Amino acid sequence: MAEIRPFRALHYNPAKVGELSEVITQPYDKISPEMQEEYYGRSPYNLVRIIRAKKADQDSPPADVYSGAAENFKRWIETRILTSESEPALYPYYQEYGLPDQRSVRKERRGFIGLCLLEDYPARVVHRHEETLSGPKADRMELLKRTRAHFGQVFFLYSDPEGTVEAALASESQSKPWEEVRDEYDSRHCVWRVTDPTLIERVILAMRGKKLIIADGHHRYETALAYRNLRRAESGDTEPAEYVMATFIRMETDGLTILPTHRVVCGLPEFDWSAFKAEGQNIFDWQEIPPSPALSNDGAELRKILAQEGGKRAALAAYAGKGKLAVLLLRQEFDLARALPDLSETERRLDVIILHRLLIERALGIDPRAVREERNLRYVRSLSEAVGEVDSGKAEICFLLNATPIEAVRDIAFAGQVMPQKSTDFFPKLLSGLTIYWLDNPSGI
Repeated sequence: MAEIRPFRALHYNPAKVGELSEVITQPYDKISPEMQEEYYGRSPYNLVRIIRAKKADQDSPPADVYSGAAENFKRWIETRILTSESEPALYPYYQEYGLPDQRSVRKERRGFIGLCLLEDYPARVVHRHEETLSGPKADRMELLKRTRAHFGQVFFLYSDPEGTVEAALASESQSKPWEEVRDEYDSRHCVWRVTDPTLIERVILAMRGKKLIIADGHHRYETALAYRNLRRAESGDTEPAEYVMATFIRMETDGLTILPTHRVVCGLPEFDWSAFKAEGQNIFDWQEIPPSPALSNDGAELRKILAQEGGKRAALAAYAGKGKLAVLLLRQEFDLARALPDLSETERRLDVIILHRLLIERALGIDPRAVREERNLRYVRSLSEAVGEVDSGKAEICFLLNATPIEAVRDIAFAGQVMPQKSTDFFPKLLSGLTIYWLDNPSGI
């Protein structure tokens, strides 16, 4: 069963750093080189200097990055740039945001930050829905070992149709936020503190017994599991390492948004559109359309077509530049059970799995290991960015997708199955640096 705990968060000291927007960041895996430069320029105390630090010297070993991050963290605590709460709390966290392609339509996503007892997947308390990559986990593990702190949150979904937990915390959010910041995507993030032991216990009891789905943060969660196991093997005080910092959001909320993640394929010098089309027409009804106006205005017309068709059957688009754009609709007579006998019916219905198994792997001949290692595949949120990669000659073809529905995420996770990595993109992201779980906090959990 899910075990939730309050904790004494480490956080930025407003008397020392000024505006919170100068020091917090997007999650580490969403920080591009351009964003890294931007964050470095904002403040000498920006969290990027810990979670996505630069190498001081190209000839220095990679470990120097983590050593520098740990030194910054230690110094910021000693100089009270970062300070600890005096009593354990849960932290309601609301995000008011506009959709990337329709900023005028505002939505609100409500959750709360707390600690979650780490559970191995076979216990069927915490459920994953995506594959993970070894590289990011090794990177995060090294940072965790050096700093003994969690700077970002795992994003958990839980089912609560009546909104019991959300309602219990709602009264606390009527006052002025403890922390408030607007990010680079014009999303407003507000955090409050709940220290009332009676209210905290109500939330803990309401969450107990619920199943949790990792929406975002698979690598962070699995890194925390590995670090817990390391601490157990080394003996010593393992209790702080038994928990991970997380934000909990109910899956029935109307404030939940999943964006598509498009696939950009590169490193295929022998790629031939005609050969690919011949293979694809065995699986899909192939509808070639003019790139203009379908791809203008960040592909608004194409996205409309995909959204309309996606409710009926698997639908995606392929673009290879020089006028080559096609909408691919799964043939009604195509036997997915025969083509993908190792998958469940739930898995076989997903556009992203059909794309990976039948087009990326079979038609293009990119093996799953190359996909996992991202040797021939890149993932981008923006449709126009994916198209631009092809037009600039950096990629041979890109695949443009609908978003994965939340119901599919739920069904896949609870069935113990996984989708290819980057199958979902929950928006907005949970900011890093709002609260920090420091395992060595002398105040304790």
